Amino acid sequence: MLDRSPKDGGTNDTVLIGVDGALGRIHLNRPEALNSLNLDMVREIARGIDALESNPDVHAIALSGEGRALCAGGDIKMIWQTGRSAPDEALAFWAEEYRLNVRINHLKKPWLALMDGICMGGGVGLSVHGSHRVVTERTRFAMPETGIGYFPDVGGTWALARAPNHFGFWIGLTGASIGAADTLAAGLADAMVPSEAIAAMLSDIASGSTVDNAIVTHQIEPGVSNLKENAALIDSVFALPDIAAILAALRADGSEFAITTLAHLEGKSPTSLVLTLHLLQEAKGSASLEACLDREYAADAVILRGHDFYEGVRAAVIDKDRNPAWQPARVEEVDQQALFAAIKPFPSLFS
Repeated sequence: MLDRSPKDGGTNDTVLIGVDGALGRIHLNRPEALNSLNLDMVREIARGIDALESNPDVHAIALSGEGRALCAGGDIKMIWQTGRSAPDEALAFWAEEYRLNVRINHLKKPWLALMDGICMGGGVGLSVHGSHRVVTERTRFAMPETGIGYFPDVGGTWALARAPNHFGFWIGLTGASIGAADTLAAGLADAMVPSEAIAAMLSDIASGSTVDNAIVTHQIEPGVSNLKENAALIDSVFALPDIAAILAALRADGSEFAITTLAHLEGKSPTSLVLTLHLLQEAKGSASLEACLDREYAADAVILRGHDFYEGVRAAVIDKDRNPAWQPARVEEVDQQALFAAIKPFPSLFS
């Protein structure tokens, strides 16, 4: 059972931890914010994992979310507020979040992420690094960071770089929201289960079924993947060495999918597009999730010193005018050499 009693005198716990038979449960309970993560939630999830992993009666752990999202991201408003004046505070949030991503990746028990509804940003970090990732007909998966002057983090560069046919490059650069079939095609989920069957699947696991068997019992076919249908174009275009070449190839192709992709890219921060492509290219050759997270953490420090993250969050979250003024305004004006040289590695978060 999930513990819904308030702790520490609070009235509404944002992370509920419980045990149901053989199944440990971690349930994000901040629906008014689409279960977006703050530092207290990151710490509570970590504590929950410690308790459930050490419990011999628990054979698997399921992550779920209240309402219409698993998790819509991290606490970007806090980072926006503190990034310039107290960058160490913003970096401290990312450090704990990234360590949690690695903790999930190395769990000794199955981690069943129920990506039912919105799963974006920080929610992706809680999901894709686990052993079992389930999508539903309600799944809206995205790494939308290039639209706020940021880049796919939480180990997103590791996961996206390993998607077939450069699908992850398309997802990370466009920031587009995709459904179950495309998430599966990109290797970012393992099976589709109808949302109405989730309770029965969890009950099976609680009663002693393995996670694999429970998923097989309830899974369905996901339908047509738009990414798969355009795999040849995506693979050829997003293998190109820089953003300018990618944009030129999409314009030259002129297909409906190319035009739609171009429209996604043209609204994004030019600096973020250049940085994201660089990080994805670097991630392709990386040996571990930890190496990618360390690189993302170093890039975080660069972002905090720049312009576009603050402008992107202002336009999307604070003023909500959806009209960011990027600096520089064009991909061709981004000083790539200076941008990449500014990424100075920190001591590893995981040593």
